[in-house]
Amino acid sequence: MTLFDVYSLYDIEPVKGSGSHVFTADGTEYLDLYGGHAVISIGHAHPKYVKAVSDQVAQLGFYSNSVQNSLQTILADKLGKASGYPDYSLFLCNSGAEANENAVKLASFTTGRDNILAFGKAFHGRTSGAVAITDNPAIRSPFNTVDHVTFVPLNDFDAVRTVLETREYAAVIIEGIQGVSGIHEPTPEFLQFLSEECKKTGTLLILDEIQSGYGRTGKFFAHQHAGIRPDIITCAKGIANGFPAAAVLISPDIPAKKGMLGTTFGGNHLACAAAIAVLDVMEEENLVQNAAEVGEYLISELKKIPEVKDVRGKGLMIGMEVEGFSGSELRKKLLFDHHIFTGGAGQFTVRLLPALSLSREDADRFLSEFKKAVK
Repeated sequence: MTLFDVYSLYDIEPVKGSGSHVFTADGTEYLDLYGGHAVISIGHAHPKYVKAVSDQVAQLGFYSNSVQNSLQTILADKLGKASGYPDYSLFLCNSGAEANENAVKLASFTTGRDNILAFGKAFHGRTSGAVAITDNPAIRSPFNTVDHVTFVPLNDFDAVRTVLETREYAAVIIEGIQGVSGIHEPTPEFLQFLSEECKKTGTLLILDEIQSGYGRTGKFFAHQHAGIRPDIITCAKGIANGFPAAAVLISPDIPAKKGMLGTTFGGNHLACAAAIAVLDVMEEENLVQNAAEVGEYLISELKKIPEVKDVRGKGLMIGMEVEGFSGSELRKKLLFDHHIFTGGAGQFTVRLLPALSLSREDADRFLSEFKKAVK
């Protein structure tokens, strides 16, 4: 049997990691400025994380959601306090796409409506319902119907107002910062407007914080820069530092009903142990503040480099475009010539999504190598 050939792979295999660094089998070291798609939140192989997962798997790795699991309650309490949403309730699942599908399903259950408003260039996942609300026909099969989905341009006030006032919608779903499209932000004013329009029309507001959340932008969630409180928030990626886990945070105004949502693996003992360790490390090491400070430094220094045409983002969620390079060309050059992992988006954007623990020293190393690469 061979692997289904759906990924374009670099000829490099990391086998070990430490902090913001990964190593191949021959000991070659690479600076990791991508964190495996924003997944590594507290750094590779953090000792507290390793111990928490190891201790838990030695006790009980899994049992179903048909029995009590006190780790879920501990996680809900810690996440509520860390995020600023202690009054919300928590549904645990396994991936960002699953979180978004459950969020949309919950909105439809709650409102009795079947239409969803999403935004141009949005990415919400690759499973059936998630891809239907993703603005990318290239990954949508004929089965993934968009009959109940309307797309409007990001930051277009008039388009949103017209759509919400002419048809009933179950929910509006928006990313805190669009990641896959190349780091594009909804303005604070737009998010505030969106929140008000949803309240006026009885539409639920879903914030997809899967890539932009969990401290990455210098606040726990990116939408908190705008001072709004969505009805539903989804998160995944860095929630468990590499262990598959995701969460849906649900407003106290939304009622629960037995059986309306469910999952086999979501909130299992190992996932909860990993996620609790992540929150503990984030608090103990002040990683949200570190993301804000190191991210601000990186963005300001990148803007000083003449070859850099544009820099976008907040905290350690950064997109940039460089004169004379496509995104893929620059990523390959950084990887093979300078031993730095970065990410891409579209034709020209290079993305930086490192661990929230990225040090100023490693940021300076990146800037030094980056300047050499773009000359």
